[in-house]
Amino acid sequence: MAEPYQQEDYYYNHTGTQSRTGKPNPTTSQVLALATLVPFGASLLILAGLTLAATVIGLTITAPLFVIFSPILLPAALLIGLAVAGFVTSGAFGVTSLSSFAWLANYLRRTRLLERLKPPLQAAAETMAQRAGEVVESVESKAQEMAQAAQSEARDDGKAAQTESRVRKTGLDVQSDSREAAKA
Repeated sequence: MAEPYQQEDYYYNHTGTQSRTGKPNPTTSQVLALATLVPFGASLLILAGLTLAATVIGLTITAPLFVIFSPILLPAALLIGLAVAGFVTSGAFGVTSLSSFAWLANYLRRTRLLERLKPPLQAAAETMAQRAGEVVESVESKAQEMAQAAQSEARDDGKAAQTESRVRKTGLDVQSDSREAAKA
């Protein structure tokens, strides 16, 4: 009996080149499929939401006009036609978006692309964390060096101020001694 995941193993084992971990790297077509389908699906989903919102807003604005101008059947038919077209367009965009996301999920599951991208992303995260730790240590050592330099400079300034005050005292003492001698 064949294994249920035989086709997945075929794609897993026979696509792309081998990485350092022994698992195949994603192929260019896989990366391109991912890069094109995600924006495409997201834009269709946004268009579906915008179309639905515009249809509801248009109905709320034009419904009172329909009541006021009910004898005129052409605008009523136009209003109904535009409302139906808006809802159908919104639904079509939504279904297309959801089906493209479902296809993408199936494709990724089949090729195991996310499993192959996980180890390189983890290694990159570990490297960035290590570098961040090194930067933190470097900043801390620089801060300690700066603090020590500021303290030694303050001590030098304090010694200079003490010496200057001693000189002033000595000078004042000499001046007062000379004044006393002059008086005597």
